[in-house]
Amino acid sequence: MTARMVGQTVLVTGATSGIGCATAARFAASGARVVLVGRRAERLAELAATFGERVHGLVLDVRDHDGVMTALAELPEAFRNIDVLVNNAGLALGLASLETINFDDCTRMLETNCAAVLSMTRAVLPAMRERNRGHIVHMGSIASHVAYPGGNVYCATKAFVHQLSQSMKADLAGTGVRVTCIEPGMVETEFSEVRFGGDKEKAASVYRGMKALTPEDVAEAVFWCVSLPAHVNVNLIELMPTAQGFGPTIVKRVDR
Repeated sequence: MTARMVGQTVLVTGATSGIGCATAARFAASGARVVLVGRRAERLAELAATFGERVHGLVLDVRDHDGVMTALAELPEAFRNIDVLVNNAGLALGLASLETINFDDCTRMLETNCAAVLSMTRAVLPAMRERNRGHIVHMGSIASHVAYPGGNVYCATKAFVHQLSQSMKADLAGTGVRVTCIEPGMVETEFSEVRFGGDKEKAASVYRGMKALTPEDVAEAVFWCVSLPAHVNVNLIELMPTAQGFGPTIVKRVDR
């Protein structure tokens, strides 16, 4: 266990798989109390049973602002004071160009990746400011500043997360509340499976022939930022696998 985390309460959204699950496990192993937020009740129950009494599962759609406010206000007393919020829930849907993208997919990405981050943050930030301590970690992406074909709305939502993090740090300067944005590259999770509508083979092809980051790699970065001394704020971490790099600018040429 890590002495600094014992007695701390950490809330992780999107905790039923991938980075969220690995992050929850990392904090639970450190001795922290962890609130697992997700929509899959059975999976939350399994995780709570695995991690033990320091973990509380909360079935919640983070896009439901009123539901978020009510659910957090009704947490058991032992889990009510959130010391660390990890805004991890997010998704990408499809790779269509903007004129052909399913507009419902656009709305879902905006609601999950942007509006839900605001809801969760607004729910916990007042108490953090009142206590003059706390840490909010936003899960961003290198897509916040590296655009790619078909990434349009997803890239825009992650640019929102990046700028929100920077603006919050400016707002909270001089307080004891810290803000960090974690921006991973390729991480092998259910991310691509969700993006491609459950097509497991297409999702697997994204990572074939290379070693992507694991959810545990990203969870360790989150944990490191949070476990640093209270006067240290890590503003931004960008990480990617050694196999990944930045692509060239796309230039489409025609014969004249």
